[in-house]
Amino acid sequence: MTDDSRKTPGLGISLVPVLFLIVVLGYSIFGLGLDLDNGGSHIPIILATAMASIVAIRLGYSWNEIQAGLIKGITLALQACLILMVIGCLIGTWIHSGIVPSMIYFGLKLISPSIFLVTACLICCVVSLATGSSWSTAGTVGVALIGIGSAMQIPLGMVGGAVISGAYFGDKMSPLSDTTNLAPATVGTDLFTHIRHMIYTVTPSLIIALIIYTILGFKYGSGSIDQQTVNTMLTTLQGNFTISVWLLMPVVLVIFMVVYKIPALPALFGGAAFGGLIAIAMQGASLSEVIQVSYLGFTANTGVETIDSLLSRGGLSSMLATVSLIFAALAFGGVMEASGMLGTIAASILSLAKSTGSLIAATVVTCIGMNIVAPDQYLSIVIPGRMYKKAYEEYNLHPKNLSRVLEDSGTLSSPLIP
Repeated sequence: MTDDSRKTPGLGISLVPVLFLIVVLGYSIFGLGLDLDNGGSHIPIILATAMASIVAIRLGYSWNEIQAGLIKGITLALQACLILMVIGCLIGTWIHSGIVPSMIYFGLKLISPSIFLVTACLICCVVSLATGSSWSTAGTVGVALIGIGSAMQIPLGMVGGAVISGAYFGDKMSPLSDTTNLAPATVGTDLFTHIRHMIYTVTPSLIIALIIYTILGFKYGSGSIDQQTVNTMLTTLQGNFTISVWLLMPVVLVIFMVVYKIPALPALFGGAAFGGLIAIAMQGASLSEVIQVSYLGFTANTGVETIDSLLSRGGLSSMLATVSLIFAALAFGGVMEASGMLGTIAASILSLAKSTGSLIAATVVTCIGMNIVAPDQYLSIVIPGRMYKKAYEEYNLHPKNLSRVLEDSGTLSSPLIP
């Protein structure tokens, strides 16, 4: 095909693959009851990529051009995917070494009725920073905190808000988070530049939330804490791990990496290896056990469901489903971009954007809208990220501005979508 034989995609034809994606993704999740663990997101995105390719061929593009766009889209995330696999190893060794259990232990020691909401938020911040997962934090430590808050007769909506606030703060500021790696990879900036830029929006949000939780806490300060639940968790952690304040040093190391701009891949690999050495020295682990948890993750058998659910995770293999989903999403974005359909959709929206502020507002609305119609936070990062990348360049905005907006709106609106 020659350039002259290609048709310029109109808005209607450009939206066909996107609408197809929304329909098949919605049917997979809501109709068939599938999720990330059983292909509920992967296969619909692959089908939508096929649909986008068919439309592109009808527009006059050759398969070689479509394939080149697909591969280019995937290439954008290769570094982030390598980082995610190393992060899987790091999480496994950090749990086995007692680093993550020590963080949870000292966090739970801080609980007090008058500052329960503040404490719950901060505990979730710490756990999410350590694990890089907001969902895991909310579904484990968050559930325990819900039980404690209920015993103190604190409205569960408030406790849930504190849990999610802390969990998502930690997730966004953690170099171990999948979405925190995906956003800068999608737009072409590096991980730690992205994290440092997130400070300007995430930190004020957390401070405001903590002030509100402090004020609300005064009303419930006379409540009694469910000390039995807390003591059970503390005793379980002490009984299965060597707990020490010195095991918090790797957390300081993570902060050091961010501040001193150490490249993410070697720094995180070093952190994983350091965790393995600590597991051998502090927890009596063998070298073969360290290698196993690096690949397969750590499996907790404490007998306490909350602790087992929280600590049974990590390993390189645990990241493969996420990596393949990122490949699928970026392949879809690559075909849409190479065929001009993504540019047409972006141009239609950007026709309303006359300033930097309106460009950012358009990005926010698109990310939230993507979360509503196709409830998947990966797509809410990838599709708007590829749509608006050139527009941010034309406005002379550093890619870190786009990656921050993607996280502030695409990732952080996901807990508000049922």
